[in-house]
Amino acid sequence: MADSGRTPQARALLQQCLHARLQVRPAEGDVEAEWVEVQRGLAIYVCFFKGADKELLPKMVNTLLNVKLSETENGKHVSILDLPGNILIIPQATLGGRVKGRSMQYHCNSGKEEGLELYSQFVNLCKKELAANSKCAEAGVVVKHGTYGNRQVLKLDTNGPY
Repeated sequence: MADSGRTPQARALLQQCLHARLQVRPAEGDVEAEWVEVQRGLAIYVCFFKGADKELLPKMVNTLLNVKLSETENGKHVSILDLPGNILIIPQATLGGRVKGRSMQYHCNSGKEEGLELYSQFVNLCKKELAANSKCAEAGVVVKHGTYGNRQVLKLDTNGPY
């Protein structure tokens, strides 16, 4: 593929899931770990790069929520909005990493404050899109998300291969 000359501002990876559970806060002392979970739907892993701005978010959300990736019972591919299905959004810094020798470097990723702001706005836009979709609203689908900047534990049952 030819280089368009533009530097990417973000990277996202989509994965169908039957069930996903993400730890958003580890156990500490007497306090149990905190988890978010979704049933059938889509896991969206997302990473923002240096130079990313909020202008890219509406197009990004529109593309991700409308791509025909989700499989119906009869094998037809539809968008997550048409399925309808739940969404789990996971901040994933490794999507912006580069291998150097045997180590990963993350020099291209946005700074923590900028990344958190973009991630929060991305989550909110996804929630708004699902809330505005009558099929999703009727089905009671949800958007859950991980905690930006923290280590997280993910348990995922997928109905791949996508």
